[in-house]
Amino acid sequence: MKFNPQNNGYIAQINVTPFVDVMLVLLIIFMITAPLLTQGVDVDLPETETVRTLPEDSDTLVLTVDKDKKILLDSYELELETMSRHLKKIVTDKNQILYLKADKGVPYGFVVKVMSGIKEAGIQRLGIVAEPDEE
Repeated sequence: MKFNPQNNGYIAQINVTPFVDVMLVLLIIFMITAPLLTQGVDVDLPETETVRTLPEDSDTLVLTVDKDKKILLDSYELELETMSRHLKKIVTDKNQILYLKADKGVPYGFVVKVMSGIKEAGIQRLGIVAEPDEE
């Protein structure tokens, strides 16, 4: 507020420039960090014709099996033997869906063992992630 001696009162105007500066800085920060949040482990997914996009919810659990048979829950590495125990601790809602991303070079038997560990943890809803077919 500024004192205006001609009118014998204050001018009640909001200076919008600092507000706009702060909002532009926040916009730039979010534009830079948003693509980094969706990054995961790079795996070569199998291709199929019927594929839906993976939900971007914050509570979405993604279990990844890479070509070296490493099991990763988001970015945390798990062992096959202890995976179901860790999943029981993490998943509190039994209706929560867990998505499995497995590299197409991983043997089918290993993927089945991982799926068995997921069922052993009590997770009833399992989604398989694949790439759309390019044909």
